[in-house]
Amino acid sequence: MPLLLTFNNPKFKEIYGLLNKKWMTEQELCEECDSTCVGPCLSILKKGNLIEEQWRMPEPGKKPSKEFRTTYGGFRANFQCTMTDLADLIYLALSTDEHLRTMVTCVEDELEIGNTSIADIARKYGVSPLYVKGLTKRIPNLDVKGQGLMYVEDTR
Repeated sequence: MPLLLTFNNPKFKEIYGLLNKKWMTEQELCEECDSTCVGPCLSILKKGNLIEEQWRMPEPGKKPSKEFRTTYGGFRANFQCTMTDLADLIYLALSTDEHLRTMVTCVEDELEIGNTSIADIARKYGVSPLYVKGLTKRIPNLDVKGQGLMYVEDTR
């Protein structure tokens, strides 16, 4: 899912391409790309385990900063799923329609009242658990942990 989100957005794809060539800090990415896209792109790439990070040794008297690069140089897929699940994943990754915005609001509302169960949320809104998990991958401040959803902190 994060891979589809990244490659469907030309600005995210550009950032991924830069990180595929060398280690770069967030600041360096902001200097070369649209700075408004760097944070959201890094968030999606982290959630998909598509980048790795390390601390860059600073010049004397300066603060260290995190630098990033892509984790994988190749792609190989060998999986099986139902066509319904595949259709949901592609829809979630590529769509920008109002229904998705409504579902995002519903999921966030559920978390606000303390319901973190993927199965409960899926049942309540008549979608599959895979749909809820896929939708969560699009929401920058949420992630999946086990069978539940959780808020993630920005650790950049």
